[in-house]
Amino acid sequence: MPEPAPMYFGRLILIICALLAAAPFAIADDDGPDPRLRELLRAAANDTTSFDDRFDAEVWLHVMSSRLEAQVSDADERIEILKAVHEEADRADLPPELVLAVIDIESNFDRYAVSRADARGLMQVMPFWLNEIGRPNDNLLHIRTNLRMGCTILQFYVDKENGNYQRALARYNGSLGRYEYPNKVLDRLRNKWYRL
Repeated sequence: MPEPAPMYFGRLILIICALLAAAPFAIADDDGPDPRLRELLRAAANDTTSFDDRFDAEVWLHVMSSRLEAQVSDADERIEILKAVHEEADRADLPPELVLAVIDIESNFDRYAVSRADARGLMQVMPFWLNEIGRPNDNLLHIRTNLRMGCTILQFYVDKENGNYQRALARYNGSLGRYEYPNKVLDRLRNKWYRL
């Protein structure tokens, strides 16, 4: 027997509200995706630079690998994720430890995570961005693709908020004006992913 109309519409409204609340950075300040962010993502998708200082990277990888071991047991996958985080954070001019804290909260380092709102991968990037930048065949479950997009988006919000990580993280999560998500990320940064 079908639900009565008021109950159906009430549930529909709750589902829509939940999707909007759970969709990080899916909605721009106005009626569509920010054109500047679209251009930054397009440029990031085509950037192939990486860090050069191997000694610092090796020390960082060793320390961070021990912190990540409980969540990612496979050593090869752990190093792949950490190396990609270091390189993509460096490319986007973000502290790699901040990116690790975001991933920890967003996906618990599950590279195959897909949210109820369809955000995907380690940094939970919304797939509409791939169409926005003309790369609809890119795979957001691919570590490098996901990190490149997520780091670019996060840096865009850091710039927009003049370096205020709390506000930038709230924008990234789609929760500007609320502090629960930014506080979770910043607490994880202080307590687990602190800088060497």
